[in-house]
Amino acid sequence: MPVSTGAVPIATTTLSAIEQSKRLAAYTAVDKHILPEHKVIGIGSGSTVPYVVERIVAQGHELNKDRVFIPTGFQSKELIVMSNLHLGDVDQFPTIDVTIDGADEVDLDLNCIKGGGACQLREKVLAEAANTFIVVADYRKNAEYLGTNFTPGVPIEVVPFAYAQVLRKLHNVLGSTNATLRMAKAKAGPVVTDNSNFVIDAPFPRETMMDPSTILAKIKMLTGVVEVGLFCDIAQAAYFGNEDGSVTVKRKAGSKVVEESIPPV
Repeated sequence: MPVSTGAVPIATTTLSAIEQSKRLAAYTAVDKHILPEHKVIGIGSGSTVPYVVERIVAQGHELNKDRVFIPTGFQSKELIVMSNLHLGDVDQFPTIDVTIDGADEVDLDLNCIKGGGACQLREKVLAEAANTFIVVADYRKNAEYLGTNFTPGVPIEVVPFAYAQVLRKLHNVLGSTNATLRMAKAKAGPVVTDNSNFVIDAPFPRETMMDPSTILAKIKMLTGVVEVGLFCDIAQAAYFGNEDGSVTVKRKAGSKVVEESIPPV
């Protein structure tokens, strides 16, 4: 079944402008990167990912019958199962053809903040396991530097036993004076990840976030940290749906990141 390679027109009667832009980005990314030869596909987490799965399903049974889909968490697992796609595990398929995921923010160099949904550990495993890692989001996530629009801070997954010590080091050593333990909104107590860990949200000054690889390495060195929601030098491209129906694409071209626009259809 042939797949389109351009931006995709979407219905405007049932979706808000933001949801339209999310779906536009997801559809365009799937059309360009989920090709017939791809058999092992990673499915990420977040509000844009349902549109990714929707578009994959639209490619048809003949293409999908021999594919395996690897989820990053409970949400994407449910999407895969409810869409009658074949569910797999990264233990069975340690090399993934393409992983498509959302992001909380993406900078000029395709570095990302991820983990607003507390899935950053599994998301990073699938991103690094993939031959191609693609990010999809709406225009609000497209930024010059990380922390511009996504202000809660860097999501850090920590073992519960060590969270107080990690917080102390973030406050007193690494300069995140407002780092806090993420609390749940529909239960008493902290957010608990799919891996039974806690999440700390650590905002840093602009000058720190302009060099995300350095602060990533420093956070990772703290005892008790499981994973950090900074994805540096992993994504090959990012697709942002815009309010006017266009799609902004940031992609790697050698050692540079180039930006281009796909006009509305």
